[in-house]
Amino acid sequence: MNIYRRIGIVCRSIPAGKVATYGQVALLCGKPGNSRQVGYGLREGLAGKDVPAYRVVNARGILSGASHFETHDMQRALLEAEGVRVLQTEEGWRVDLRTYRWENTMEDAVYLAGLFEQAEESV
Repeated sequence: MNIYRRIGIVCRSIPAGKVATYGQVALLCGKPGNSRQVGYGLREGLAGKDVPAYRVVNARGILSGASHFETHDMQRALLEAEGVRVLQTEEGWRVDLRTYRWENTMEDAVYLAGLFEQAEESV
């Protein structure tokens, strides 16, 4: 299974009202250090059309995926609709990762590995 399909599976697993970083998604895909590839896959739509890419932020909590969305503030609006507080800072729109980061567990990683395996078998 390619990385982009895994990115889609991981992003669909991020709970509503939570965010994950590009690096966190890469790690959960089994590709630590490939955060740029995660961003590329989300921006280009390679991870699928129904992927909640708005739940992915950079390592500092900055909303950096504006080019992926129809308007520059759509990511912010979608997160706020799920109850995520987004603040304007000098660096841009920011989410407090201490509050809103998806704190995935080993059980989440095992669950994702099972989803990867199921997806591989269905190809």
